[in-house]
Amino acid sequence: QVQLVESGGGLVQPGGSLRLSCAASGSGFSVDVMGWFRRAPDLQRELVATIASDGAIKNAESVKGRFTISRDNAKNSVYLQMESLKPEDAGVYYCVGEGFLRGGGTWSGWGQGTQVTVSS
Repeated sequence: QVQLVESGGGLVQPGGSLRLSCAASGSGFSVDVMGWFRRAPDLQRELVATIASDGAIKNAESVKGRFTISRDNAKNSVYLQMESLKPEDAGVYYCVGEGFLRGGGTWSGWGQGTQVTVSS
């Protein structure tokens, strides 16, 4: 079983920065795509950014130029550097990942979520 654990959320003032981290752990797996979704209060979960094993990146239009996704394949980890944060960026940020299992099969999963609050 592959688990995803996020860290790095918190309270930040508008215009501030935060860095989120997520690590996949388990045994007998490889990671293909990792990324971040978020859910603001009373809204549906939305894609923030994803990064594939080949480095291909997808970003939501709302975060382009402000958020940077990166990964460390050796650590099975993904990061989200968030700059120039706005109140509308607040919400619960979820790490997501998918990949392959040794011996065949695939896995996919979500982290438990980390709260990001943007407020003065």
